[in-house]
Amino acid sequence: MGSLEFETPRTAAGREGLAALLSAPAESVVGLDFDGTLAPIVADPEQARAHPGVAPALSALAPRLGAVVVVTGRPAGTAVAYGGFAGVPGLEHLTVLGHYGAERWEARTEEVTAAEPPAGVAAVRAALPGVLERAGARPGTWTEDKGRALAVHTRRAEQPQEALELLRAPLAELAAAHGLMVEPGRMVLELRPPGVDKGAALAGFLAGRPLRTVLYVGDDLGDLPAFDEVERRRAAGAPGLLVCSAAVDGEAPVSALADRADLVVPGPAGVVELLAALGAALGDAR
Repeated sequence: MGSLEFETPRTAAGREGLAALLSAPAESVVGLDFDGTLAPIVADPEQARAHPGVAPALSALAPRLGAVVVVTGRPAGTAVAYGGFAGVPGLEHLTVLGHYGAERWEARTEEVTAAEPPAGVAAVRAALPGVLERAGARPGTWTEDKGRALAVHTRRAEQPQEALELLRAPLAELAAAHGLMVEPGRMVLELRPPGVDKGAALAGFLAGRPLRTVLYVGDDLGDLPAFDEVERRRAAGAPGLLVCSAAVDGEAPVSALADRADLVVPGPAGVVELLAALGAALGDAR
């Protein structure tokens, strides 16, 4: 095994998870969030693109692992396009779980399969503009329609955190009226069906697979359910490593995630360094 050019996990459980992945990569899975983890956070999510080092690092690492899965709230096809994952040698067994697992893209077929759209989203879509107007949404607030969910962003508004707080209660009321929930994030409130999260998506992906060790990397509150799933597995004796992709450019990391992580890396560039180091170490071990 070659030397690893990143910080050693700060917890015993994290060090155990890393050792298990390096000793038995074929029994291991690397799970990755997209925005803030593989792609830098930008004011316009439609302009988000994966860090240029992501595809090369994954193409070197993925063939040595049992699986690599990207878990995102975005539509699966959008994550594939913005990630540049299609047709990349070495990524033939990559899976992208979009809409928190409601959509699945498999690299071997390059096809997306999807469940039926959730109830309630259409009603919220119709009512949302009026709710935002009555709530006094600040200029710069805008809505991203994800098809199976709707995300209200305040990053472009002046004093974006205050703009976000202004909308918490009215959006929670709207979501509850139509059987949805509100998932907070970094200057965003997402209205989506309950029981649909990255933890459930990760658990569903792992069900029935001979994959013992899980490394999961995320950056925001929406990744906490995936952290919960890895910790549930660790409590049952399966190794795991939790990694936080910390915000850069002066924005503080999400403390709820960073405090629970075994390892904190500096944003997508740090994630690329981690993936590349793992690929190099496993390559040296062959």
